[in-house]
Amino acid sequence: MERLTIKKLTELIMEQARKKGFGTKPEEVDIPEKIALIHSEISEAFDAYRHKKIDGKGGLKEELGDAVQRVLHLCGIMGIDVEKEIIKKLESNKDRDWNWKEMNEKHS
Repeated sequence: MERLTIKKLTELIMEQARKKGFGTKPEEVDIPEKIALIHSEISEAFDAYRHKKIDGKGGLKEELGDAVQRVLHLCGIMGIDVEKEIIKKLESNKDRDWNWKEMNEKHS
C-alpha cells in the first residue's frame, strides 16, 4: 500500500467502519466506550513491550497500530482534523520548556 496522509487513513478507517457497522456519527456510538477502547489498546501495547513482544500478532507494533486506528476512527466520528491538531501541538511545544527535575520521567 502507498504512503497515506493522516486524512486519507481516517477516510479509509471511516469507510471500513461504515461497512462493518462500527458507527460513523456521534449518535451511532458510545463515545466514552471508544475512549476506553483506545486506552485498552495502549495498555495492550504496554503489556507487549513489557514482555518484549515487538512484532507479530499482539506485538507492540500491532497494538500501537490498533490504538492509532481507534484514535482516527474517533476523530472521524467527531469531525476532528487530527492532523491539524497535531501540527498545532507541535508548534506550541516548540518553545515550551519542561522542568525535568520536577517530573517523574526520564529524558535524554
